[in-house]
Amino acid sequence: MAFPEDIPTTLRARLQRAGITELWQHQAETYERARAGEHLVVATGTASGKSLAFQLPVLDRLLADDRAVALYLAPTKALAHDQLRVLRGFKLPQVRAAVLDGDTPQTERDAVRRTANLLLTNPDLLHHSLLPNHQRWADLLHRLAYVVVDESHVARGVFGGHVSLVLRRLRRLCERYSASPTFLLASATIGNPGEHASELTGLEVSPITLDGAPRGPIDVGLWLPPFEDEEHRSRRSVLRESGDLLARFVGAGVQTLVFTRSRKGAEVVALNAQERLSDARGDDGARLADRVAAYRAGYLSEDRRDLEEGLRSSRLLGVAATEALELGIDVSGLDAIVLAGWPGTTSSFWQRIGRAGRSADAAVGVLVAQEDPLDHYLVTHPEELFGREPEDAVIDPGNPYLLGPHLRCACQESPLQDDEVERWFGPTAPDLLARDVADGVLRSRAGRYHWISRRRASAQVDLRSAGGQPVRIVDGGTGALLGDVDEARSHQQVHPGAVYLHQGRTYRVEDLDLERRLAVIQEATDTTITTRARSDTDITVLEETESDVWGEVQLRLGRVQVTTQVTGYDVLRIGSREVLEHVELDLPPLLLRTVATWYAVPEAELLDVGLTPARIPGSLHAAEHAAIGMLPLLALCDRWDLGGLSTPQHPDTGQPTVFVYDGYPGGAGLAERSFRRLGEHLRVTWAMIEDCPCDDGCPSCVQSPKCGNANDPLDKSGALILLELLLRSEPRPT
Repeated sequence: MAFPEDIPTTLRARLQRAGITELWQHQAETYERARAGEHLVVATGTASGKSLAFQLPVLDRLLADDRAVALYLAPTKALAHDQLRVLRGFKLPQVRAAVLDGDTPQTERDAVRRTANLLLTNPDLLHHSLLPNHQRWADLLHRLAYVVVDESHVARGVFGGHVSLVLRRLRRLCERYSASPTFLLASATIGNPGEHASELTGLEVSPITLDGAPRGPIDVGLWLPPFEDEEHRSRRSVLRESGDLLARFVGAGVQTLVFTRSRKGAEVVALNAQERLSDARGDDGARLADRVAAYRAGYLSEDRRDLEEGLRSSRLLGVAATEALELGIDVSGLDAIVLAGWPGTTSSFWQRIGRAGRSADAAVGVLVAQEDPLDHYLVTHPEELFGREPEDAVIDPGNPYLLGPHLRCACQESPLQDDEVERWFGPTAPDLLARDVADGVLRSRAGRYHWISRRRASAQVDLRSAGGQPVRIVDGGTGALLGDVDEARSHQQVHPGAVYLHQGRTYRVEDLDLERRLAVIQEATDTTITTRARSDTDITVLEETESDVWGEVQLRLGRVQVTTQVTGYDVLRIGSREVLEHVELDLPPLLLRTVATWYAVPEAELLDVGLTPARIPGSLHAAEHAAIGMLPLLALCDRWDLGGLSTPQHPDTGQPTVFVYDGYPGGAGLAERSFRRLGEHLRVTWAMIEDCPCDDGCPSCVQSPKCGNANDPLDKSGALILLELLLRSEPRPT
């Protein structure tokens, strides 16, 4: 489409100088509707020009009104810096763009505050610095015309709940300073872009989803690695397969990006590709190997910038990266994309595959399945992958574990009045405030709630974590701080004796000091072993919030308390399932109050379908594992965001019961999504188990990498019988 006639002449000239001579339909639509003050979310495909869609109305306003200010929020520092590079490339002297993040020196912050009219930052700095010090930013808040939330689909689950509450606090202060900014969001293609954006901002946000960008053909390959160990049904490593593919593509001159699910995975894939190229092609291979690199979080900023420039300029032909690259720069136009394992969601799959292809040129994308039920299911059921709608993004700003701390932040920023509490923070907020008053955390006076501590309330809220205060991991030999882990995961990952990997080196945990929140590790001499924690889990039902009945089967959704205790660990030889040693531990239990869905099946029903009492525990356990593995197909989550428990007789139900719960305090809306779509959830779970060629259960169907009972007992055929019973009991629509 041609440029709108009323677009400023200067802006038109700068766009044409940058090679932009026309707009795609969704860009023009965003420009017109945003200028009219409509809150919008642009949810179109990868490389569809979403950045330009929200840049145009913002730049138009800044050029027309020298008093106007815009705020840009990105989920990572790197993405904000990449946007700054693009904006400065337009060379508009009236647009004074600047980045403000945790790395910005204090002296520069003052200059940014005084001069910038386009401030690029992230939700963390907004929460920790700008909002608590809003008096210093009063001029910006008063003149704020636009708020841009980039990559808004990332704000889901617990992190999304935090971001939604930060945005509500921002809007409340804007109103105090007589501003009412227009919100523009950019999202990957998800199932509920308008609903999610509205929940995130607390506003009525309209979606723009019609993608007008041209796109060339892309061939998608689905690859299931062959068995490496037929006896144990163990397949070849997804990282080795992906490294081999990267080497083959690079050897053919095809610029390729491999997405991995971990930092270690990125390093391993890049190293494997470099070795394959060097071994196969001599001096030519060595030169090609130099054009392959890894990219992940944890690198120095100057090293990341060099890798990013190498990818843009094609100096690098192959890169193995974590999502840090995806959220770090606007990378697109590659020849090939390889996904080392299912990325977790249909939305992420198409977002990443879509980075292949230059304009109308052909490209290729390959999904290499890892040993996981969902990977195996999707590779063997391509119609599910290609015909499936993107998942919904789920957030819950009413989660009391998130809302309570943010209410305290709001009270410190400006005392909350009775008549505004529900308007900004919802119907559950008054009870939480009253509880804090009773506990002496807040003071109520003349219908206003005041923060009374000298400590900053925002310092007690970490937007990126819901697992308690972090436990620091320290090298006992050098005293160097190597990283940290959430308290909730520390018992599993850094218990005494645990094997811990860091940057390709193997360590053993010497001590876990829970009072000091410190894990001390030493470099290991034996690198042929690994460890696996063993744990016991109990669930107590606190409140049933919803219920349903399928024949004799009772379905429930409600609040539960999960008690988990790591009781010991197994020492295993790497590359096999051989257990070398069982070690007992004495660690305190961890308590988690969250949301679960569960179904209770009368034992008589199970006996009637042929499940003997001896088979019931393994059948329930296998069905629980498989259901957790398949839930990410329905909601934007990962199996590590979930937990489960199965028992042949639960004290609160009196019957054989399977629980699936959110792994975050207060819940994250994931178990609820299973409850709402349980029939669909159980059908895909049954199909995945049924189609797996193994005899007794394997990592591709009913075994779980996070099982605290070492995947024992498991009854694959019994799980199918149980799921068939449930699905036969499902009420049919009239």
